[in-house]
Amino acid sequence: MTSTIFVRTTLPIFLLLGLGFLSRRINLLRSGDERVLSAYVYYFALPALFFINMSEIHFTSETLRYMLVGDIPILIVVIIYVLTYLTFRFKKNTLYLLILSTIFGSLAFFGIPFIMFAFSGPQGEHLATLSAAFTSILSVPISITVLELYKLERFTMWIGLKTVASKLSRNPLILSIFLGMVFSLLRIEIPHPLSTSLHMLGGTTSAVAIFMLGVFLYGRKYTNIAEAFTLSSLRIILLPVIAVLTTMFFNLTTLEKSIIVLMQGMPIATSMIVLSERYDFYKDTIPSLILISSLVAGISLNLWLLFLGQI
Repeated sequence: MTSTIFVRTTLPIFLLLGLGFLSRRINLLRSGDERVLSAYVYYFALPALFFINMSEIHFTSETLRYMLVGDIPILIVVIIYVLTYLTFRFKKNTLYLLILSTIFGSLAFFGIPFIMFAFSGPQGEHLATLSAAFTSILSVPISITVLELYKLERFTMWIGLKTVASKLSRNPLILSIFLGMVFSLLRIEIPHPLSTSLHMLGGTTSAVAIFMLGVFLYGRKYTNIAEAFTLSSLRIILLPVIAVLTTMFFNLTTLEKSIIVLMQGMPIATSMIVLSERYDFYKDTIPSLILISSLVAGISLNLWLLFLGQI
């Protein structure tokens, strides 16, 4: 049974990832082409997926509870890190690295495909999209704020906060989530032709994102492997453990609990490489962190499925 779930969940992801890697190996795609794929997913496919799914939600107390519970583990782990930093006074940059490597997960690019493969039917995709969307509302602002604080050695606090607010106001993921929520709350019905197009566009997110990861991983230098492995364990072990403990206190369905835990155990977001280069933030460690966490997640997520009784 364990091998069956592996074939259903991890194997399709690794096959798509392998195709992306192979496309670089045989020169069908070249260095930098992953940026085109990333831009397509980030500015078109993923916003379409978030917007159309959020607009079709009927917000109830159960829905809001599920969305809020999914954010609690992130808040808890950030509080733990900050309190640890205040107690032991280690380097501030280490605190930033711990926070980013733990909370900035690949919920949409890796998480939604995995959940779709693990749980057949629309309910799994629906809950995964909800989790990815609402968690992004919290994790994206925290991540950008941390990176701006990292730059404050060169800029003032006011400039840093102003930059964060400006970037969040133009972030396509945040905007699509809020716009979808507005459409849902105002019960604005999207015309069928537009709705169909958005569903088709959003439906390409999973395959293109995983393929892009394979393209991205080819030809990069991987250093600080031991450090990357340690940091990866915080994302794929510590955060799901906190999620397991958190969900015990809320009246959620078994499927809702499972998806919250699994989404917290997804690998580090691929877009972290872009941010690390833009902010000159641990550029030698981040590629290895993404590689290790992506490979290990293929095993750890199936172990979490086993632990959660889904195998």
